[in-house]
Amino acid sequence: MRFLSAIKNIALCAAVAVAAPAFSHISLAEGQAPAGSNYRAVFGVSHGCAGSATTGLEVRLPTGFQGAKPMPKAGWTVATRVDKLAAPYTSHGKTVTADVTLVSWHAASREAALADAHYDEFVLRGKLPAQAGPLWFKVLQTCESGRNDWSELPATGTSTQGLTSPAVLLDVLPDGAGQHHH
Repeated sequence: MRFLSAIKNIALCAAVAVAAPAFSHISLAEGQAPAGSNYRAVFGVSHGCAGSATTGLEVRLPTGFQGAKPMPKAGWTVATRVDKLAAPYTSHGKTVTADVTLVSWHAASREAALADAHYDEFVLRGKLPAQAGPLWFKVLQTCESGRNDWSELPATGTSTQGLTSPAVLLDVLPDGAGQHHH
C-alpha cells in the first residue's frame, strides 16, 4: 500500500512540475545569446489577464538592441515605433540616428485574440549589443479585460524572485560563448 501511495505522490509531483510552465510569465524561447549576434526573440505568452483573452502585446526594446524587425502574425496587425537614439551607431557603413524602440501586435478581431487557455509566440529579430550583460525587455500584455505590465526589474542582479510582474530577461554572453543565433 505504501508503494502505491509513493507512486501516486511521484506522479502528482511530476504532473505539477509539467504544468508549472503553463502558469509562467512572458518568456523567451532562448534566454541566452552571444554578444554582437543576430538574435531571434521568441516571446511566449502562456496566459491572459485573470482569465481574459490577450488582444495585444507591446515589447519595449532595451537600449543596445538594434534594427528590430517583427514577424507578422496571421489575424494580428503589427506596428513599430521608431525614436531618435541617444547614442547613434554604425550599421553597414551608415550612421543610424533613429531605430525601432517598440514593437506591437494587436488582434485584428475578437476571434483572433489569444484565449487564456491557449499558448502562442510573438517573434522579432534584431542585433545584440557587443557588450555582454543582461538585456531587459518590458512587455505590456493587453486583454479583453485588464492588462499585465511585465516591466518590473530587480534592484540588483538578475534574479526575478519576489517580483510579481518581471520584465523578460535575455542574458547576453561574451562573444564566442554559446551558439550563434540568426
